[in-house]
Amino acid sequence: MKVTIDGITVDVEPGTSILNAARQIGGDIVPPAMCYYSKLAGSGGKCRTCLVKVTKGSEKDPRPMPKLVASCRTGVMDGMEVQNITSPEVVEARKGVVEMLLINHPLDCPVCDQAGECHLQDLGFEHGAAKTRYEFDRRTFEKIDIGDKIQLHMTRCILCYRCVFTADQITNTRLHGILNRGDHSEISTYISKAVDNDFSGNVIDVCPVGALTDKTFRFKNRVWFTKPVEAHRDCDKCCGKVTLWYKGEDVIRVTGRKDVYGEVEEFICNTCRFDKKKTADWVIEGPRKVSHQSVISANHYEFTPLPVVKTNPVLQAANKDQFERETRL
Repeated sequence: MKVTIDGITVDVEPGTSILNAARQIGGDIVPPAMCYYSKLAGSGGKCRTCLVKVTKGSEKDPRPMPKLVASCRTGVMDGMEVQNITSPEVVEARKGVVEMLLINHPLDCPVCDQAGECHLQDLGFEHGAAKTRYEFDRRTFEKIDIGDKIQLHMTRCILCYRCVFTADQITNTRLHGILNRGDHSEISTYISKAVDNDFSGNVIDVCPVGALTDKTFRFKNRVWFTKPVEAHRDCDKCCGKVTLWYKGEDVIRVTGRKDVYGEVEEFICNTCRFDKKKTADWVIEGPRKVSHQSVISANHYEFTPLPVVKTNPVLQAANKDQFERETRL
């Protein structure tokens, strides 16, 4: 099946969503996704940040879809044409979605451990407005203790349901979920139970904001002052492939390896995440490749700039373009 997104045509398998078709193309064409997670069945369709405009339904029925659709929940049709960043209507709608997500989200980035890795920060920077029209008090919740490893900040939650799907699908028991309805909905445990099982720490990795954070890393450091390193170990519970976050010679955090879309490649167990924080516990593979656009790459990943061509303007322009695309090692 062929689908065209922002003028670029790609061949996909039947049943592929517009979002995953865009991911096959890559780059800025890929819509943002705060709730969809390819590793979790049933995720998507809740945050509405991935809205796109379908200008042609298919070859058989070329009529456009009357409204913007969620690309993570809409399957492609042969001959479909889609607009994402090329549609002013989509950009304006996404700006409104960001404003909606930030209505109750506290602006505590300076003290939030997710700062530097927060998808909502990126979305707000790319599509947010300088001011909000919301004039009322922000929603607040009482603090709830859900265990000694995971910190829950419900005021930051955007109700993406990722953590609920994670607990449902990769753990034996789920002790938390969505309580209440409407504006009172919240992630919580019923009759105060601790979220504690071998894979409970994965709810930290899947959370796109700072609602679920690692208590063992909390307030210890900023991610842009740490150095991520790929490592692995023989583990009888999980794949054992992780990212170690170093501050000097100390491992201060362990996370699952994530792809370019911020999704965990393979889920890891709590033993690897919380109990193995010595270099001797791991086989080091090397520094993790980090996009030079990320603040995590600051002061860590250096490269030798290409020589400047001083005589030929055409070569100067080509050199500059190559310099901007150069991967930091």
